[in-house]
Amino acid sequence: MARTDHEPAADIATALAAAEALTGTYQDYDTDAALRRVTTLAEQPTAPTASCLPSPYPTVHEQAAHDLDLAVSLIVDAPQAHLSLSRLLDSDLTEPEGALVFAALLHLAGYAGPSQFWFEFAAGAGSRTAAFCLVLLHQQRSEHRTAAYWRAQLGARAPKPVRRPTTPPRPAALLPDSVRRDLISLCWQGRRPCLPPRLQAVIHSLPVEPPDDDFGEIPRPDHTLTDLPACATG
Repeated sequence: MARTDHEPAADIATALAAAEALTGTYQDYDTDAALRRVTTLAEQPTAPTASCLPSPYPTVHEQAAHDLDLAVSLIVDAPQAHLSLSRLLDSDLTEPEGALVFAALLHLAGYAGPSQFWFEFAAGAGSRTAAFCLVLLHQQRSEHRTAAYWRAQLGARAPKPVRRPTTPPRPAALLPDSVRRDLISLCWQGRRPCLPPRLQAVIHSLPVEPPDDDFGEIPRPDHTLTDLPACATG
């Protein structure tokens, strides 16, 4: 049931626009910088609200839905997405940033309940970006008290230091270039981004856990996800 309280929306799209992360033409779009803006917002004790800047959407629910779509598109488009997902598979499913990437893939494949499960898993394991996605997810559903809970978690969690190798290897892309461009382009146009049918079929074929009362069948990641570019063309 939808909540009736009126917690203001966490408006990631307008915040990104204010930071000039989405300016100029698409050719000049810096996805990595935009994702850093998302992460920076998730590390703030108080997320930006709908009153900060004018919204192009008529309701806070539509704005939150767009903002979540944008956030997950940036997450899977990030250079470190493939590495994070690989670490999730190699860590017996205990890597929070990998769980965040998997949740984003599920969202883009139309898995609403399972994506929420993995966002909560990632947030519980320390991913502040996942917690911020949960703010948006619940704001979209008018579940404002739950959204406020996850926003409070952002303020209660200290940011973890990022450990980076001195000479990091060139990361492999999680998705084909054309798919990543299309996801961002659809967000730019105000449309709902989704994975192409071939990649959705890969995700829909993943092994699942027994049905959960709250989330239904929960897909589990496996190593087919680290070869999605080949799956898209194979």
